Amino acid sequence: MKKIKVKLNSWIYLISGVTFFITIVISFVTDRLMGNTGLLSAIIVVLSIVLIGVLFDTVGTAVAAGSPAPFHSMAASKVPSAKYSLLLLRNASKVTNFLNDVIGDIAGIVSGAASAVIVVKIIALHGDKIEQYLISVLLSATVACLTVGGKAIGKEIALGYTKEIVNFAGKVMYVCNEKTPFKFIKNI
Repeated sequence: MKKIKVKLNSWIYLISGVTFFITIVISFVTDRLMGNTGLLSAIIVVLSIVLIGVLFDTVGTAVAAGSPAPFHSMAASKVPSAKYSLLLLRNASKVTNFLNDVIGDIAGIVSGAASAVIVVKIIALHGDKIEQYLISVLLSATVACLTVGGKAIGKEIALGYTKEIVNFAGKVMYVCNEKTPFKFIKNI
């Protein structure tokens, strides 16, 4: 059997640390939102978290499948966002790791934990009238179904509209980096 050697580089340490801190922030905000809302608002929060995971997974898939050729042409025509799209494509491994794994997986974990809060809210509203185990299982299955189904749809969209999605992500990066006081990418 052939041994697989993994090179532990600074990216792995960086992304692991970033994941830890992003999870803390998102979990804290979600817990605050969920604790101070009613049942309908809590459901909206969970659905929003699932949607964020699906959207980031879609963009990550588009970047992984993208081709730089149309963006070289756009960059030659001085389209400012094209440089950002090319940056995404040149760093596809890191971009997809961040978007699909970090944001997508955090969204999945946090939405699962947040659905537990909804179960508690339902039980508090209805008391012993419903079976707690059943509602917990059904809600977990629903959140998983929405997440997996949403990501499957997102992947189909990403593969069918790769150029448009990467172009949109490049435009978002351009606006965030060039039109706001926050310069998160230098020398582009």
